[in-house]
Amino acid sequence: MAGYLTLQYLIGGGGAPRCRVVADHGGTSYEFTPEQAENAATISAVGTSRGLPERAVTIALATALQESGLHNIGHGDRDSLGLFQQRPSQGWGTRRQIMDPAYAAGAFYDHLVRVPGYARLPLTVAAQRVQRSGFPRAYAKHEPDARLLATALTGHSAATLTCEGRPAPTPAGGPDAVRAALVRDFGRQVLPAAGTGTEAGSGVGVRASVTAAPSAGGRGDAGGGDGGGTRASVTVPVPRGAPAEGRTRRTGWELAHWAVAHSSALHIARVSYAGLEWSRGGGAGEWRTVERPRPGAGAGEDGKNRGAGREAAGTDVVRIATGD
Repeated sequence: MAGYLTLQYLIGGGGAPRCRVVADHGGTSYEFTPEQAENAATISAVGTSRGLPERAVTIALATALQESGLHNIGHGDRDSLGLFQQRPSQGWGTRRQIMDPAYAAGAFYDHLVRVPGYARLPLTVAAQRVQRSGFPRAYAKHEPDARLLATALTGHSAATLTCEGRPAPTPAGGPDAVRAALVRDFGRQVLPAAGTGTEAGSGVGVRASVTAAPSAGGRGDAGGGDGGGTRASVTVPVPRGAPAEGRTRRTGWELAHWAVAHSSALHIARVSYAGLEWSRGGGAGEWRTVERPRPGAGAGEDGKNRGAGREAAGTDVVRIATGD
């Protein structure tokens, strides 16, 4: 069984919120903090946005687990910094750049892809050729956990990442923050071209408009205290057709898991995809089945969501609702 890492992540007292990834068939699991989940999701998104395979993401995650425990730390050996303990003096970037998780992940991948046949090499060898660590064998012990994380975060396993707990005590939330984070991690191609549903050739797009999304069934989050009110939401269409259906689903689950992993920092309350929904608070924040709109059916007497059925028929849709 993969090991599990639990570090204190206290937010305003009380119990520490946690995130968890489980294998598709149960058994193997990995438990970590919202901060670690957020950093892991960013590392994965930066890799897949470059078209890199799951193996590259696994190598990057194992490296960050060894170097920093998936914490964006501002210190280390000599001038080492950040998730990968990169050194400004060795040309990895400025201190400010290295402390940006998306930049740090990109710098790691820039070096990894220059390693001939990296995807076929043992993980320790590939990681060492990038990092040049004094303890090259240390990466090996993180490979099972990194593989489990990568499978979920690249969307190859569905509804396997969950988080629970309160939002972070920061004002950094809302649809604008979600869109900014999506662009930061996946690149500008994640946003739609002006006047269209998706960016041409991007394979994924974020709807420009923000809607007031009522809580499902008018109920509040279990333990979330939303009172059954409305939430601002970002809708992320994942077009079908090309790429193939299997890739479409992987992209959808990648985005859905990314949103759950960032739920604390971005004050995300709900994520819905493929007939399943995760909501913050209560239990382990498990994914639950929700009713999907019928093709062509309106969603309310006021007609506000009358296009929902047509949208569901033509795309897979990830909905991200924000709110405290």
